[in-house]
Amino acid sequence: MPGEFEREWGAFRARGADQQVGTRLNGTGDPAGPLAPGGSGTFGSTPAEKNAAANTIETELQPKTKTATEHADEATNAAVKGFEGWDTAPGLKKVADTWDKQVIALMGRLGSEKSALRGTSGLFVRNDIAVGDQLRPVGRSKLDGL
Repeated sequence: MPGEFEREWGAFRARGADQQVGTRLNGTGDPAGPLAPGGSGTFGSTPAEKNAAANTIETELQPKTKTATEHADEATNAAVKGFEGWDTAPGLKKVADTWDKQVIALMGRLGSEKSALRGTSGLFVRNDIAVGDQLRPVGRSKLDGL
């Protein structure tokens, strides 16, 4: 039906114009923030939680993404062969190539996030130890008690 899309799109736009639109940032539940004076003093996650998230990426997300990709590749390759000689086959091949590039990018991102989670966890611990060492008195001075 010619013009059907335009009529439907116009109706959606008209309804959307009457709605209030805004942006809301998610917070930690503590308006002051963890490091602000009067804040809770706690971070959003512990080193153990960061390591658990990294382990989930390594043991679940990465392997399941790889399995899903292989399954999709097999199905797409079969479809390309089935449509051989039709204009559909090159289109499916192009979609498969784009899919493979996106999967490579996703797997790289998952690997980066996993490394960042593990690195951040250790960084916070090392930082806490260093700050503690700076605040700890070096030793007793002969001037103590004067």
